[in-house]
Amino acid sequence: MKKFELIVFDWDGTLMNSEARIVTCMQRAAADVGLDVPAQAQARDIIGLGLDEAVARLFPGADAAVIGRLIEAYRGHWLGEEIAPETTFDGAEALLDSLHAAGFLLAVATGKSRRGLDRAFEQTGLGAYFHASRCADESFSKPHPQMLEEILTDLDTPSSRAIVVGDTEYDMQMAANARVAAVGVTHGVHSRERLEAHGATACFGDLHQLSTWLHG
Repeated sequence: MKKFELIVFDWDGTLMNSEARIVTCMQRAAADVGLDVPAQAQARDIIGLGLDEAVARLFPGADAAVIGRLIEAYRGHWLGEEIAPETTFDGAEALLDSLHAAGFLLAVATGKSRRGLDRAFEQTGLGAYFHASRCADESFSKPHPQMLEEILTDLDTPSSRAIVVGDTEYDMQMAANARVAAVGVTHGVHSRERLEAHGATACFGDLHQLSTWLHG
């Protein structure tokens, strides 16, 4: 019997190599609305949060009107074609295909919007592998456990039979808040030390290593 029935993946930084695109979109959006452009490290650190939460953390003194314009500018850059597109990490499709064939339930819990995730599913062709998904505009943002708890309910899976895979401390915290195990991948945003400090029971350098462990 498999130790886990359900594997819940983060998207950006875990399956999708989107860091550079997210950072560039945030920096350009800030410039568009006249805010101080965040350094790469600052913009990188908020990846994994919902857009509203990410912007509030980056620009705590900005008023609501400016924040609204910033979010619209970010979305415009993200949905545009002037910035190089993101790509899936090596081994992502093979991992999902093998897990699906092995009978695992698969889901996504992401800081992306529903529109953004659906667009990513369509562009990558990976949407068919997932039995459920939740986005930050449908639930509270990570590290709140709501999106994970809703996935568990939708797929009728106890927390003890699920595991979260993510690249940020927010993924690890969300899992801990829902009493779900979590493992980290270190090809994304946060370091192994940071992931382990927030509850990762194991960390893997790439999706091939993760695949070997999940099938073990």
